[in-house]
Amino acid sequence: MKWRLAAWSGLGVIALLAVGGGGWLFSLPPAPAHHTSPQISREEADATIAALKPPKRQRPLIAIVGINDQSETTDYLMPYGVLKRADVADVMTLATKPGPVTLFPVLKVEPDATIAEFDATYPDGADYVIVPAMSRDDDPDVLQWIKSQSTKGAIIVGVCAGAKVVASTGLLDGRRATTHWFYLKEIRNEHPAINYVADRRLVVDRGVATTTGISASMPMSLTLIEAIAGRDKAEAVARDIGLTSWDTRHDSGAFKFTRPFALTAIGNTLVPKEELGIALSPGVDEVSLALVADAWSRTYRSRAVTFADSGGAQQTRYGMRILPEQAAANWPAERLLPAVGDQPPAKALDKALEDIEARYGMPTADFVAMQLEYPRQRR
Repeated sequence: MKWRLAAWSGLGVIALLAVGGGGWLFSLPPAPAHHTSPQISREEADATIAALKPPKRQRPLIAIVGINDQSETTDYLMPYGVLKRADVADVMTLATKPGPVTLFPVLKVEPDATIAEFDATYPDGADYVIVPAMSRDDDPDVLQWIKSQSTKGAIIVGVCAGAKVVASTGLLDGRRATTHWFYLKEIRNEHPAINYVADRRLVVDRGVATTTGISASMPMSLTLIEAIAGRDKAEAVARDIGLTSWDTRHDSGAFKFTRPFALTAIGNTLVPKEELGIALSPGVDEVSLALVADAWSRTYRSRAVTFADSGGAQQTRYGMRILPEQAAANWPAERLLPAVGDQPPAKALDKALEDIEARYGMPTADFVAMQLEYPRQRR
């Protein structure tokens, strides 16, 4: 099954309108239904931490796996950056085949190893396998590898629409789970044995964890750090990345396909798209880079383009090698995005959304936040 990238494009929305007519648009809700999510009990929080305790090693081994053709940018990079920052586990990025991993909607990276190389080095498998959203849910190599890692005792973590990939292995049948709001109906229709849990950013059930949308990988990573190294360590990393809280509480009703969402997609698709430059420099924070580049590439009015003095890979703060899209010494000032890394990652996303609002208006900023399933904080 193909990951429905077209559904994220204005053309996909226009096609839906063409089928459904104008009445389809006006049948959409004018706004999401916000409500106050129930508090997370101490018992539930403790159970989540207990379920994520390292299953094998004192210093766990974490594998982030993607297919080479379009794995989601933030799903792949954010867990890497946050977990490497904590230095409580060995973290590796993997691909199913040799060569770089092209991320969606932006960036290209050189992974640490292929899944075959990983298996040869670590025949006992990983402690945790993080599965991002991918351009297809049925890649046989990645499905077989995930199932194999689960059999070897790894905890499987499906981030965002990575839950659809995990569901395709059969590991979510009979388990409680969640996913990105946009794919909820699809995953429930195709995998009716899954027990969906609302109002939780992270759900863990018998060795398999899933999260809501893209931005949930930050609190997920902090929860994993807490399970591995304790609350104090998680709080220290949270302060470092600019996050004040990361419990699993979530307002699922706040994220819906609404009339403003559809209208913004249509309107933004019909105007010329800008290429906005992001300078790549050695030591750039990979989490901030992922969030900023991802956000600006989801406006439907712009696309982030990475550039560097040379075409060679640039090494990030914690060792990820990112290939610039263009070799250039500079970028036109009016289309140059602010340098990444001046703020903690969580603040960098808020700043990017503020800048998007200033450039394109509040509906576009809200449209991007909805795609990221991010509860936007306004000043």
